[in-house]
Amino acid sequence: MNKILVTRPFFPPQEEYALYLNKIWKNQWLTNMGPLALELEEKLKDFIDIKNLIFVSNGTIALHMAIRALGLKGEVITTPFSFVATTNSVVWEGCTPVFVDIERDNLNIDPNQIEAAITEKTSAILATHIFGNPCDVEAIQQIADKYNLKVIYDGAHAFNIKLNGKSIFDYGDVTTCSFHATKFYHTGEGGMVITNNSELLKKMRHIRNHGFDETNGFASIGTNAKNSELHAALGIVNLKYVPKILAKRKKLTEIYENRLQDQVMFQEWNQKASRNYGYLPVVFEVEEQLLDVKSLLEDHQIFTRRYFYPSLASSLPYMTPVDLPITKDISKRCLCLPLYFDLSESEVNRICDVVLDALNASVIYKKYV
Repeated sequence: MNKILVTRPFFPPQEEYALYLNKIWKNQWLTNMGPLALELEEKLKDFIDIKNLIFVSNGTIALHMAIRALGLKGEVITTPFSFVATTNSVVWEGCTPVFVDIERDNLNIDPNQIEAAITEKTSAILATHIFGNPCDVEAIQQIADKYNLKVIYDGAHAFNIKLNGKSIFDYGDVTTCSFHATKFYHTGEGGMVITNNSELLKKMRHIRNHGFDETNGFASIGTNAKNSELHAALGIVNLKYVPKILAKRKKLTEIYENRLQDQVMFQEWNQKASRNYGYLPVVFEVEEQLLDVKSLLEDHQIFTRRYFYPSLASSLPYMTPVDLPITKDISKRCLCLPLYFDLSESEVNRICDVVLDALNASVIYKKYV
């Protein structure tokens, strides 16, 4: 029986990547924003239809750069239902995360909870487009404008998403994205940071390279967020496969949704947005069902992941626990099922069969207790 993992990286044809390796050997340039890294930036701008972006070493450092470039201090209102890098970046940059609850259906930060959490120390809102599903950006921007706050979006999952006909990366003061190997589109390791503000862009370019200004020495404090030619080459090759990847993931997602409808809750997608089918999160009626399903799937060598469990609001040793009931509840009942390009339709049907078997057994069990 073949082992099915929750995700696997997309690999382009090796010979296509090898052509770029030949270029790297010929150029004798491995890092420090070489010609392929610059080429990838331009190709990404054209593909996404964005004016300004910076290719960096990973999505986490992109968050650090955004916070640093905006000069944030004090409190940053954010979501507890996200990967821990979102919160870690706030703390690492000397700010204090303030968690507010999420919306039960779309799993994103609840704009109605944000305003009540604002204090005189609040400097920004950091919201995650969870699983790529766009937040209520209009409501968040209205709150930010009212209180003169900056807005950062963690768009780690949101590559190739459009909202209201334009890139999701067009919203907020800064948006970040991850190009980690398991993402919908990847460069092995990598990420990008996007802004429409030319001054912020300039600051982040300095930050990416130790604060160095090529004409005037050092412009600011910085870090090493540059990415390599090897990663850029993989990104260039992978970019042309995005439509093919999207079509395959869409087909697999449709099978899941057809087979499991009325059995689990699927994330309610923003109706004004496109989808990239990057993840397959399902929410069960009770945690016991999730545990039953997870266990039976593992018996069949099918592996899942509890994104995002436990809630960041109550599990981080360096944060004071906060009771946020919806996040706490959803985090216990949400499970990501396998979804990746090389997954076959027959494998997805097999996964669905096991899920349904586990749910039926769980229902039968409940009838007799």
